[in-house]
Amino acid sequence: MDAIVASLYDVISGPPGSRNWDRFRSLFVSGARLIPTGARPTGEVGSRVLTPDEYIQRSAPRLEKDGFFEREVSRRLEKFGNIAHIFSTYESRHKADDVKPFARGINSIQLMNDGKRWWIVTVFWQAEDDKNPLPAEYLRSRN
Repeated sequence: MDAIVASLYDVISGPPGSRNWDRFRSLFVSGARLIPTGARPTGEVGSRVLTPDEYIQRSAPRLEKDGFFEREVSRRLEKFGNIAHIFSTYESRHKADDVKPFARGINSIQLMNDGKRWWIVTVFWQAEDDKNPLPAEYLRSRN
């Protein structure tokens, strides 16, 4: 599970240039979804449901042009049998050595173990904003 989550952050992070999108795809179970959510300009909250390939189409140009570094700063794990849920607090930077992140938020990651390995089923995330600052409980680890 640790390796899958570390790989998720690692594969999208890096300086300007291509990413290993085949590695990215290999993290997800068939039918997996990535779902960003947040406030729209109108104020209402919405979400977008993406397949891993749709995420790549939507995000690759920006990640590969500008560079992007995201890292986990805290984790809360719940596990039962072959399912797990991780609340993974993240920080995003344009450059690896940027002092301050330009964004923070929470990735809600659902995983399934098929008896051989862990697979990502869903990544559902929301960035921090003025109305929703990250609570202290999600800034410290509790595995």
